[in-house]
Amino acid sequence: MEKVASMKRPRLAAVEPLPNYQLKMTFINGCIMTVDKGEAIFAKPGLAPLRDPAAFAKVRLTNSIGWTIEWADFDIQIGADTLWLEALLQTSTDENTRTFIAWRLRNGLSLADAARALDMTTRTMSAYGTGARPVPYHIALACKGWEVENR
Repeated sequence: MEKVASMKRPRLAAVEPLPNYQLKMTFINGCIMTVDKGEAIFAKPGLAPLRDPAAFAKVRLTNSIGWTIEWADFDIQIGADTLWLEALLQTSTDENTRTFIAWRLRNGLSLADAARALDMTTRTMSAYGTGARPVPYHIALACKGWEVENR
């Protein structure tokens, strides 16, 4: 995975709808990423209104601060941090990194929450999530074990 410039917390400067339920996102650190939302739109009932390409194309930043995007007609919002993680997950070539990012997404874990869960530092969690450091196999296993214990 390509290393990305760091941000304390992902914030968007711009969002642009692309064909096939993709979003081109420009983050405040200048990083440009694309995320494919097609699978989620067709799997999650709450996102069903976005199956219409014209409706999907109405995406916009919620405000100038860049914490979320929205489809105002349907009262649907997605946080910049979630979009950042989804884009990293979709572009990661390392299985352990995908396991780690997917674990955070499924469980709604912030960097601090993930650090507490694995008894590590938030800095290490950030490095794993951005690809600055490879996720060791034992960390991927710990994520799976944490999930089993916390169901």
